[in-house]
Amino acid sequence: MSATDIVRIAEPGPAAEEGTPSRVLSGEPRTKTRNYYADSAEHFYAGIWESTPGKWQVEYSEHELVHLLAGRVVLTDANGQAQRFGPGDMFVIPAGFRGTWETVESVRKLYAIYQG
Repeated sequence: MSATDIVRIAEPGPAAEEGTPSRVLSGEPRTKTRNYYADSAEHFYAGIWESTPGKWQVEYSEHELVHLLAGRVVLTDANGQAQRFGPGDMFVIPAGFRGTWETVESVRKLYAIYQG
């Protein structure tokens, strides 16, 4: 594949990397990441991410565009303001966001991340 080839994000896709978020506050969340694309400078990534229920602290150093394919999440900023998202919702988490990510119902999301 060359650097100018279009990348289709479709199943079965690359092998999933399984993990556990750091700084878990509740539950026993497990994640799977299928990174379909990374540019040569490793500043831009895109793929599919999944998580089982749980809540953990987050600090974003990257900008992330999220399209929820399934599940429900609550993002709460450092000031305690919560926003709820469900299937079909799209949103951007800007670099510098601090707070919590809570997977209420198992989530599957499409992500596009820019790390400057």
